[in-house]
Amino acid sequence: MTLDISFVPAAHPRSDAELAEILANPGFGTHFTDHMLTVEWTPEQGWHDARVTAYGPLSLDPATAVLHYAQEIFEGLKAYRHDDGSIWTFRPEENAKRMVGSSHRLALPVLEPDDFVQAVDELVKVDQRWVPEAGSEKSLYLRPFMIATEAFLGVRPSEHVTFMVIASPAGAYFKGGIKPLTLWLTEEYTRAGRGGMGAAKTGGNYASSLVAQQEAIAQGCDQVVFLDAAEGKYVEELGGMNMYFVYADGHIVTPATGTILEGITRSAIIELAGKAGHQVEERRFSIDEWREGVASGEISEVFACGTAAVITPVGTLKWEGGEVQGSTEAGPLTMEIRQALVDIQYGRADDTFGWMHQVV
Repeated sequence: MTLDISFVPAAHPRSDAELAEILANPGFGTHFTDHMLTVEWTPEQGWHDARVTAYGPLSLDPATAVLHYAQEIFEGLKAYRHDDGSIWTFRPEENAKRMVGSSHRLALPVLEPDDFVQAVDELVKVDQRWVPEAGSEKSLYLRPFMIATEAFLGVRPSEHVTFMVIASPAGAYFKGGIKPLTLWLTEEYTRAGRGGMGAAKTGGNYASSLVAQQEAIAQGCDQVVFLDAAEGKYVEELGGMNMYFVYADGHIVTPATGTILEGITRSAIIELAGKAGHQVEERRFSIDEWREGVASGEISEVFACGTAAVITPVGTLKWEGGEVQGSTEAGPLTMEIRQALVDIQYGRADDTFGWMHQVV
């Protein structure tokens, strides 16, 4: 740990009564904790001036580079309170490593993984009262991000960069019970191509998915499915989740990465499923294999995964001129893997993988 982090407490933190009201129904991404962490970078000084201060607006010059050239990356992870009151994060070192990869792709300076974990830990410790109580699927969502903050109009890497961590309490993703998603297959838009930014966690990837997501909603669907940019026939991912396909014989297929984000939850599922005796293949997976497999019964379950939802079942797939209907209920293996993962995160099962990191 090399960051020398100063702390200036918020002058007007939320009262206990206000906080209790927020934590009773936190939603997702709408309420934020009392503090935020900030670290600056320049070529001359490297990372410096690490500090935890009161949460509040940023003051940016209109010429700030990120506003014009989108040199920006981010991560997402959660802090969980266990029954004994301790607080843990899930595989934060993997988020740190992924941010290193994103930094390289967006020509941003690298924040070393130990410093990333230290920064996240520090904010959680300061705002630990914001971590919801154990006994539900509530958590504290953590958003580390890095932006180009040099005031300069020119297409080159910024020579002033700011790394920050903010936090937001998150409620259970499925308030009315876990129900399969209906997905829309977009055949007009793609998310990323070879040599692009698909494997980096950068805002531009998500911005480019929004018009397709609007298309999906207009078609009465919950989410959108993207195909590869080269041939338009291989499944990549949803707007923000990775995909899994369970076959009737028990083996599982997930689309290979390279042009898609290497999800932290995705890789955990591969290990969990393997430990449970299921063969997991990472390979190219065509949309025809999906449609034909569900129609014939060869594919028995489909699910998606990500930090927010953990694992969510997928039911119907729709496209222009057709659809194939999957299960109307969450599949048994989907729920088995989801429960195993959630139990580890909340300390209800032994962490035999060494995934959990104690903060408090």
